Amino acid sequence: MKINLVKNFLISKLPVLNKLSEWAEELKKEILAIYLAARHPQTPLPAKALSLAVVVYAVSPIDLIPDFIPILGYLDDLVLVPLGIYLVLQMISPEIITECRQRAQVLKGNFRIASYVGLALILSLWGLIGYGLYIWLFK
Repeated sequence: MKINLVKNFLISKLPVLNKLSEWAEELKKEILAIYLAARHPQTPLPAKALSLAVVVYAVSPIDLIPDFIPILGYLDDLVLVPLGIYLVLQMISPEIITECRQRAQVLKGNFRIASYVGLALILSLWGLIGYGLYIWLFK
């Protein structure tokens, strides 16, 4: 509750934060639309693969450059995710994207990609790390 009050206060006082907040909301809608497009039966296989890679990267807590590195940590998110979205949008027909954006608009409040995809990614990564350690230590 207090966090929302502080966020709303800062957004109202700093117009740049308002623009960034709007941009972040649009980015979330695009990620959801791309996820839905990846599951669409008429989407070509290369576009599905790239779509899923972009979605997994966007919702994953694991980054190419860790966020604690000043400037560069967030720069990869600010460049790679929009670039990936752009490439995916070039590979998928406009009709499919329009349909998926409409579905994303309807689902946006009731759908969480991060909870399923992120969990699967993290569990898979830890499983691979565990298996690698097992091989390294016991063989």
